Amino acid sequence: MRYRVGLIGAGYISEFHIAALRRLPQVELLGLCDIDAARAAATAEKFKVAVFASMTDLVKAGANVIHILTPPHTHTQLSLQALELGCHVLVEKPLAEDAEECERVRATAAAKGLQVCVNHSLLYDPQVVRALDAVRSGKLGRVVSVSILRGSAYPPYQGGPLPPQYRSAGYPFRDIGVHALYLFQAFLGPITQIEADWMSLGGDPNLAYDEWRADVRCRDGMGHFQLSYNVRPMQSQIIIQGTRGVWRSDLFLMFSALRAATPLPKSIERVVNAMTDSVRPLIDVPRNVVGFIRGKVLPYHGLQALIADFYRSLETGNSVPVPVEEAAPVVYWTEKIARAADEDHACRMSRLTLADSVPIVVTGASGALGGALVKRLQAEGERVRIFVRRAPEEPLHNVEVALGDLGDPRAVDRAICGAKMVIHVGAAMKGGWIEHQCATIEGTRNVLDACERHGVEKLVHISSMSVIDWAGGRPDEPVTENTAFEPRAEERGAYTRAKLEAEKLVSERCASGRIKAVILRPGQIFGGKIPLLSPAIGRKVGKRWLVLGDGKVRLPLVYMDDVVDAILLAAEGDMASGQIVQLVSDEELTQNDVLRLAAHGERVVHVPRRMLFLVGKLSEVLLKPLGRKSPLSKYRLQSALAKRRFCSLHAQSALGWTSRVGVCEGIRRMVKPR
Repeated sequence: MRYRVGLIGAGYISEFHIAALRRLPQVELLGLCDIDAARAAATAEKFKVAVFASMTDLVKAGANVIHILTPPHTHTQLSLQALELGCHVLVEKPLAEDAEECERVRATAAAKGLQVCVNHSLLYDPQVVRALDAVRSGKLGRVVSVSILRGSAYPPYQGGPLPPQYRSAGYPFRDIGVHALYLFQAFLGPITQIEADWMSLGGDPNLAYDEWRADVRCRDGMGHFQLSYNVRPMQSQIIIQGTRGVWRSDLFLMFSALRAATPLPKSIERVVNAMTDSVRPLIDVPRNVVGFIRGKVLPYHGLQALIADFYRSLETGNSVPVPVEEAAPVVYWTEKIARAADEDHACRMSRLTLADSVPIVVTGASGALGGALVKRLQAEGERVRIFVRRAPEEPLHNVEVALGDLGDPRAVDRAICGAKMVIHVGAAMKGGWIEHQCATIEGTRNVLDACERHGVEKLVHISSMSVIDWAGGRPDEPVTENTAFEPRAEERGAYTRAKLEAEKLVSERCASGRIKAVILRPGQIFGGKIPLLSPAIGRKVGKRWLVLGDGKVRLPLVYMDDVVDAILLAAEGDMASGQIVQLVSDEELTQNDVLRLAAHGERVVHVPRRMLFLVGKLSEVLLKPLGRKSPLSKYRLQSALAKRRFCSLHAQSALGWTSRVGVCEGIRRMVKPR
């Protein structure tokens, strides 16, 4: 073996470096190291490689090439260390976070007679290679502009210290924008100017900015880049416009198409190009799927192809695929944009200051219920601190803003420090189990820990009536605070499962005497930002309402203003710690009743219960081989369509609460707002 390789970093991308190295006969993979010993051990076990304590130990074992797969801020230091130890270097993008650091790496490599290659992997993506070949062959004439459209998403946040992508405002551009910039450089020559903009629409609430746009001027033309964490389905497209043709590459769907200028009449040319656009995907996509199955098209194909070319260049003495000189300008422009975003965000955050003490902290204040509660507190002259993931666009009177995610214990602690009372409304309302476990379970645990640590006098915890058993009782048997917990929460869904675990955490902490808390379980809230006609009542299909079952299921409805009343009573009252109160109106309306009041006489179609249960059971059978749970499982349908009554045993006696507005008046306000 001419090249003996060590990997620094055992994260997700290491898997594809390992796969690439094992395809190369001239390369031996010695092992890996990572500052996270558990992650290193797990990756080593999965791929049957050795674990080393440090880069120095790898070199002592014979490594003469080091792959650096760590976060960007470590790239320069680790590259210099590897060069000083006498190793060639392959480093993940971006090479550094400063152009001067790039020069240090280049100069050190030159002095040592060693090579450094940066993983600009999309240059080796099969669709990009085809596009570059088309440009070089002259098919497009002179290229005048390139547009890159990219959608992205980060893995679900699982709680604990925030991952790197959320620690700085400019990280998304450092992470994804760098790809666009080196592609512009490849197609249009050196970059000479960039104008960029950014904003947040909430696609990933932990990102400071989730929409990015850059207009790029290059030596040979102009480029446009759009990066979105909101657009679905995600996309990765490159559109290259030339004087003789337009080339479109779809990197996710793996096809390319050419619209060419021809001597044909324009009407015929349009037909020809329309056929090209439609037929090409029908050819490319199946061919690439077959190639993927046969192992000809690889996961992260560009990365693996670049690694192979890197080792060929070491053998032949040719220039490496992406030398430092080529990567350094990309670092310069990437940092110019990312740092401007960092500064913009820091300026905005500097205006968010927290007092040493505050009467009330409200979590989940950006949600419908939390927002309505904060408005009421403001109207009553209360000073309040809200804990949210995104700052309001405009300052709120008498409201402090603490930013952070419920899954981040440090952020929660900072928000609750100095609070007299906490009203914990925040929870996950969408997403899979990871999102619900993080925001609802770990978030509640973090709130409890902070309340205990800072001596908070009272916690009002907002739970849900979904935590109790709806399907197990007799028909018309009332569901109360004494009804048993849901025995099959996992089958009811991630929301129910997480809310149940969170409520149990609060009850256990109260029972131990470590905190004082009360638990409110609202029923089906409507009003404000929450619509009345939810899927629990019916679904609009064309001009008809589709109702599951006969429409005679009673609904545990409660109007938004009435829920806010109850929360304030719980905050002001002297209920026993651990007391649970359900919030549901005395007015018992069925699905049919609500549609009669709110659907303006539109036609209602009922789906028979037996048919629904049959479909639910069939969906379970079909999805089981795929390892997926059905969203329409028979048990879930039985729970949703259980003909039970809902009431509270303690709302009046313990809380002094009855619904002030009520369901019928609430519906009237929503249907005919004042």
